[in-house]
Amino acid sequence: MSQLKTFKADALLLLTAAIWGFAFVAQRAGMDHVGPYTYNAVRFGLGGLSLMPLLLFKQNKRINQGKAGFRILYFGALAGLALFLGSTFQQLGLVHTTAGNAGFITGLYVIIVPLLGLFKKVKASGGVWVGALLAVAGMYFLSINEGFTINFGDLLVLICAFFFAVHVIIVGWLSPMFNAIRLSIIQFFVTSLLSFIAALIYEEILWQDILNAAIPIIYGGVFSAGVAYTLQVVAQKDAPSAHAAIILSLESVFAVFGGWLLLNEVVTIRTLIGSGLMLTGMMAAQIQRLKTEK
Repeated sequence: MSQLKTFKADALLLLTAAIWGFAFVAQRAGMDHVGPYTYNAVRFGLGGLSLMPLLLFKQNKRINQGKAGFRILYFGALAGLALFLGSTFQQLGLVHTTAGNAGFITGLYVIIVPLLGLFKKVKASGGVWVGALLAVAGMYFLSINEGFTINFGDLLVLICAFFFAVHVIIVGWLSPMFNAIRLSIIQFFVTSLLSFIAALIYEEILWQDILNAAIPIIYGGVFSAGVAYTLQVVAQKDAPSAHAAIILSLESVFAVFGGWLLLNEVVTIRTLIGSGLMLTGMMAAQIQRLKTEK
């Protein structure tokens, strides 16, 4: 029974990785009709709404109104700000780079998280340092051109990976204190609100354009946020966190495959070498944790 549970958990995590990987395709396709801020505004609004049924199904009685309610709003807004910055740089980067590149470079947050721990004097494992070196080598093959300058879109996505790493640290700090689903809903709505404000300033919001981008937006909001998040929560009940992180890192592979299949993105030998190095680096960064959890 234990092996069956592990197999089911792995299958759900792999499905989650596939949904997240193909979300990069949806994000690029959506911007054929709407701007990056408008896309994120509607996407994360739908993401928050899609989690509401799960919240009602898994009520946490420890979270009440009053002081506790104010605290989760405050800290949820903090997480939402980090998510807004990460998703904004990612979406802006996707204007100038491929879904495949964005998938792998975004995945670098799994290496950046333990490296940021150095500022708190938390020692990084050897696997993290090996992973970082492999990631740098992979970044060279993916993003550095003949003039030794980095692709602008890839640079924006690299900044996004940093903010996603900060977001992971914030959520890791907050998750023991609050209901994870309620926290996610708040941060999604905050990200949506901030994106909407930015869209009002920098973009023209047209209802017809949003309708034209409906399928990519629904995929990015409902499936990438609501469905995939639910699958992850269910799967990680029977999967150690490092084990889950290794499987979820495969979203980068699905991003490359989706970009090639649906967007006709060119996959060169250089791209494959860079992607392989970065994927190996992401997995290497989790090996020590995996040994510890066994």
